[in-house]
Amino acid sequence: MSASSSTSTLAPGFAETAAIRSERAAAELRAGRPLVLVDGNRQRAILALDSTTPASFNAFAEAAGQQHYLFLSAHRAQTLGITSPHGIRIPLAGLALDSLPALAYLRDATPPPGPFAEGDAGDAAAVELARLGLLLPALVAVELPAGNPSFAGCLSLELSDLAAGAAEAGQDYELVIRSPVPLRDIGMSEFAVFRGGVAQRDQVAVIVGTPDLDGIVPVRVHSSCLTGDLFGSLKCDCGDQLRRGLHTLKELGGGILLYLDQEGRGTGIAAKMRAYGYQHEGLDTIDADAQLGFGADERRYGSAVAMLRGLGVQRVQLLTNNPTKVQHLRNAGIEVVGCVPVTGQITLENEQYLRTKAERAGHQLDVDALIMAAQ
Repeated sequence: MSASSSTSTLAPGFAETAAIRSERAAAELRAGRPLVLVDGNRQRAILALDSTTPASFNAFAEAAGQQHYLFLSAHRAQTLGITSPHGIRIPLAGLALDSLPALAYLRDATPPPGPFAEGDAGDAAAVELARLGLLLPALVAVELPAGNPSFAGCLSLELSDLAAGAAEAGQDYELVIRSPVPLRDIGMSEFAVFRGGVAQRDQVAVIVGTPDLDGIVPVRVHSSCLTGDLFGSLKCDCGDQLRRGLHTLKELGGGILLYLDQEGRGTGIAAKMRAYGYQHEGLDTIDADAQLGFGADERRYGSAVAMLRGLGVQRVQLLTNNPTKVQHLRNAGIEVVGCVPVTGQITLENEQYLRTKAERAGHQLDVDALIMAAQ
């Protein structure tokens, strides 16, 4: 069944968009069902390893005539000692599902025998759909000959829908509600909830005080961290940055904190917990994510830009230590006129994490100076 096959029966105003089709495709992968990606005359069926069961894997292998392969991202391939800028395809004929985690995300895996085919645009699209579904970037796939009926009952998606859907979603945020909320030690603030993006997630702008939205507005862009923000994890400084960011906004006379739903630097809570396991074994945060197939930072900032524009903000003073965040906003047309550092408490548990951010991710942090200041 095509993702757009039912649009002709819908009433005017309810037709599917590329963003909706992309969201439905990601939901299929997350539910453990195959999906057919269409690129002109080429088709391939894909299945997310992260949500696959032995039964669904065996059914997929049979329907694929044992021609299926495992696609791994370039980051994961590198951890296996394989340099391939577009990722790799590993043939799976005769392999059982329980042998795949060692290839896809387990640490100290034995590199499989090559040679390997490199990935293409269809494999990249499959990874993007897995990202939308907060799944690991490891996909079981098979190229389908013309007229092959094996996956005829599966949802299908045109590759062009992914790019079009992302463009649509970036313009499709709407303000749902604004409500006053008194915050401890901050005072009366206002929460503005926006809804949009491919997954239609709710994003929150916390307006502290009464900033002049026509002027230069102090802004903190903060990605959600369940462990740090809510439970006080000592492995990161996120909770400290959240609370100190709010205090700094108050001290500056008012501003906006954008709280973005992108846990684990955009990988999701399940992947984050897997990465935490590797960090417990001694890997830093970037190498731990690479084991899972992710880059150093998978976050996107389209929702932040959309919320700022929805509030009428064009110029900001950004509360951040991260130059990449500044560049993302500038690339989207938001004028960043300066930065204010926001640091957290350094603990024995998070010192290496902060050093990794400074030394490998380019964050403007002098960890040694912060340690000295805290003594």
